Parts: sequence; C-alpha cells; structure tokens
Amino acid sequence: MFGRGIELKKPEQIIKMRRAGLVVARIHEEFAKAVTPGVTTGELDALARELLAQEGATSNFLNYGADMGYPPYPGVACISVNEVVVHGIPDERRLEDGDIVSIDFGAIVDGWHGDAARTFMVGDVAQQARDLSEHTRESMWDGFAAARLGGRIGDISHAIEKSLLARGRDYGIIREYTGHGIGTAMHQPPDVPNYGKPGRGPKVVEGLVLAIEPMVTLGTEDTATLDDEWTVVTTDGSWAAHWENTVTVTKQGLWVLTELDGGEAELKARGIPFGPLAD
Repeated sequence: MFGRGIELKKPEQIIKMRRAGLVVARIHEEFAKAVTPGVTTGELDALARELLAQEGATSNFLNYGADMGYPPYPGVACISVNEVVVHGIPDERRLEDGDIVSIDFGAIVDGWHGDAARTFMVGDVAQQARDLSEHTRESMWDGFAAARLGGRIGDISHAIEKSLLARGRDYGIIREYTGHGIGTAMHQPPDVPNYGKPGRGPKVVEGLVLAIEPMVTLGTEDTATLDDEWTVVTTDGSWAAHWENTVTVTKQGLWVLTELDGGEAELKARGIPFGPLAD
C-alpha cells in the first residue's frame, strides 16, 4: 500500500491486470460489431455474459453495490443511451438509428480487475454527437499524455479539462463522477477528476494503476439519478459520451491495459513513450 490507502502493484501483478484488460478490450470489440439499430440493451448484456464465460472471467459489475446499501446492479455492463450518462441498466430498450450508446464494462481474472468504457454510434448519427464522442475520447488520451512518474493526479485532470475547453464548444464536464484507482477491487483510491489544477493530488508512481474516464455532455454538467438508484441522466436532456481505459505508468512509458495493442499506436502517434512490462 501507498499513502491514502492507494494500492501499488508489483510488475507481475500488473501483468495479471493486463490479462483482465485484454478480456475487456476483446469484448468491447464484440460490442462494436453488435451495436446496431434494433438490438436491445439487454441483448448486448447477454452477449457480454456469454463472452465472459468463454474467457473464463467473471464480472465486476454484476451485483455491485449490494454490500453498500444499493440495489445489486443487475447487469454485467452499464449500457447508457443518449441522455443517460452512466450506469444505465440493460433492459428491453431497442437502439434506434441515430442513437449513441456508452458501454462501461469490466472483468475479473485471477482476482484482478479491468475496466473500460466506449461510446458507440448507432447507424447514421448527427455530427454534433459524433464530435462529442470523439472529443471525449481525445480528452482521455490527452489525460494519459499528462501522466508521468513523479507527476500528480491533478496533471491528468487538468489535461482532460484543458482538452475539452480547447474544442470551442460549451461542453458539460461531469464533476460528480470520476476516474479511480483499480486493482484487487474495481474502485480504489485515488479519485481522478476530469477537471482541476495541475500539480495537485497524489503522486503518480510505479505500480499505480488508474481507470481514467471523462464523461461529457452537450449541455450542462448537472445530473440526476432515477428511481432505480443507478441510472444517471442529464437534467437538461442533453446527450452524453463516456470513454475510459485502465492505464499504468512504467519506467519506460505508458501501458494502456484495456487496449488490444496496449495503446502503442495512439501513444506513439502522440510522441508518448510506450512502456509495456515483460510477461
């Protein structure tokens, strides 16, 4: 452990987390194929359950919250359509042409967690919504680019916010929900906000693994939780996007555990050192 209850991992433990991350990445690839007009969010969740079983992995979302006084989360994926920001519960809702859908999904392998989110386009989507998703994705990578050994969590947060503000659009940057540490549990210290000042917060050190996840809306940052105690929606009805990856910083560079290539292509294109650990 490291100050403030932060869990630091040994290299061999991060390699185990990479195996969980690859399960998440592969299943997100299948989501990308399955997200089409007419499919229900429940059918997407059923697909994920089947694929988890094939991978020999278990879900870190299913029944989450039961020990914290919340209704047990009933799905293995949070599937959030349009104005739903996060924690959408899979059901009989059919995706329609023009929708966007954010899927937050995780897996456990040998006791270690992986967690990632993607926003998918359903058919012919308006350019404004496409831009929202792409700018949210870019801000996530800009956050990664600010992560370096000896730096601070606030550097990541500031980079995400700066990236979004530079787009020339009045996006709502969600403040109530943040990224987080991850390891032997899905949610661990430290929190990783998507806004803030550089040079603040815990240090980025070897063995720290983070789930970095900007959530952004076309309107305000204000949200409300529905009566199911899970589904978070924008109060103004504006659409939202959500992107997330699990990442660590090594002596060699960054390693994105929930990307199939470890983030190599995107990192190198940005001139950021790629630093996978040897298995």
